[in-house]
Amino acid sequence: MQSATTDTIWDESRLAAPHAQPDKSRRVQAMFNAIAPTYELVNRVLSAGRDAHWRRQAVKLAKVAPTDRVLDLACGTGDFAREFQRASPALVVGSDFASGMLALAAARDNGRIPFCQGDAHHLPFRNGSFNIVSCAFGVRNFQELAVGLGEIYRVLQTGGRAVILEFTMPRSKLIGGAYRFYFRRILPRVARIISRDRSGAYDYLPNSVASFIDDKGMIAALRNAGFHSIVHRAFTVGIVTVYVATKQWDD
Repeated sequence: MQSATTDTIWDESRLAAPHAQPDKSRRVQAMFNAIAPTYELVNRVLSAGRDAHWRRQAVKLAKVAPTDRVLDLACGTGDFAREFQRASPALVVGSDFASGMLALAAARDNGRIPFCQGDAHHLPFRNGSFNIVSCAFGVRNFQELAVGLGEIYRVLQTGGRAVILEFTMPRSKLIGGAYRFYFRRILPRVARIISRDRSGAYDYLPNSVASFIDDKGMIAALRNAGFHSIVHRAFTVGIVTVYVATKQWDD
C-alpha cells in the first residue's frame, strides 16, 4: 500500500467553492490518485456497507439486457463495473482518468472487464457505442457538468440509458441536520485516520456535495443534455439518488 500524500490539494480557500475552481479537474484527478489504495475500505466503513446496496439497486433500475454494452464512467476501483458484470450484459468497460484507481480496478477484476484511462469531457469512444453509461458518485466531480453529460449522451445509442448514482442532501430538517453534522464533522476525521490522507479529499467530499445541484437541478441538467423519460429514486433517507435517463428516439 502506498503511503498517504503529504500534499494539500484542497485547502480552505478552494473548499469554499470547489465547483468554481478553474483547475478542479486536475485537482480531482490528483486527489483520487492519492486516496486510491484505501478508497474502497473508506467507502465501506463510512457508509456502513450501504454503498454496495446503492450500486445493486442502481443496476436493477438499469434493467440490463444480455445484448447491452455498458460503459462505467469514473469507474474508480471498479465496484460499479463489477456489479454490472454480475447482470451478464454483452460487455462492460470501465473508464477513469485516475491511473491509481484504474491499476487497482484491473488488479481486482482478473481480466474480465477492460479498463481504460479517459477524461469524461473527451471520451475515447465513437458515437452510439453503448446501451448504458453509468457513473457512481462521479458527475459531481466533472469540471463542467454539461460537457460531461453531453459526452455521455453522445456515446449512447438511441434508446440507451444513463444511470447516475450521486449523493444528495436529505430534505427532512431533522435528518438533514444530523447528516450534515456527520458529513462535516465525523466523516472527514474518520476517513483521514483510515486513509492517512493529507490531500483534503475527505474535506472536499462534504463541501462538494453540499454545494452541488439537488435532484431537481440534476433532472434539469439531464434534460438540457437531451435526455428524456428521466426516473429518479432516493435511497437511505435521501442521502443518495439514482437517476435513469433515456436518450431520445427521434435524434
